[in-house]
Amino acid sequence: MSENEVPVHYVATHGEAVELVKAHDRYWASNCGCREAGKGCKRSKTEVCMSFSEESPGTGSGKREIMLAEVVEILNEAKSKHLVARPFRNDDRTGTEGVCFCCDDCCAYFLDPKEKCDKGEMIETTDFDSCDQCDLCIDVCHFGARTVSGGMLKVDREKCYGCGLCADVCPPGAVKMAER
Repeated sequence: MSENEVPVHYVATHGEAVELVKAHDRYWASNCGCREAGKGCKRSKTEVCMSFSEESPGTGSGKREIMLAEVVEILNEAKSKHLVARPFRNDDRTGTEGVCFCCDDCCAYFLDPKEKCDKGEMIETTDFDSCDQCDLCIDVCHFGARTVSGGMLKVDREKCYGCGLCADVCPPGAVKMAER
């Protein structure tokens, strides 16, 4: 991929992924190519890639049309297993064809630094006065934007891709998502 080429994938919050799903009325699911190509996944099931078009190739095997109940199952799996919503664009990069749900256990994006992905439209905002230093947000940040230094949470917003997993797990609600 050239430096100016738009990546296939971009990051979204789970809420944004739900809105993408709501904009369509037909869905296809396939196995994740990363999970199939590697050692599998310790975090989630394999069938977590969703497309909005029968023509969309997907990255893994077993592509099949699914009903809304199965879409909801995939969305729930992604949320409960803290998978990053990574929508993917069509070939000419003018629209979104589907959503992959990725993790740092097996997905190429997190394991191969050459894989490119655009940051999402959202970014984290942390109210450090409300933060109880539980560290749950650190465990779900696959981008390395949240760390502990000297016993205190540190946030590198340059590394934040806007997935919103940190906000999803924050017990006191100290982390919110805002437009980038």
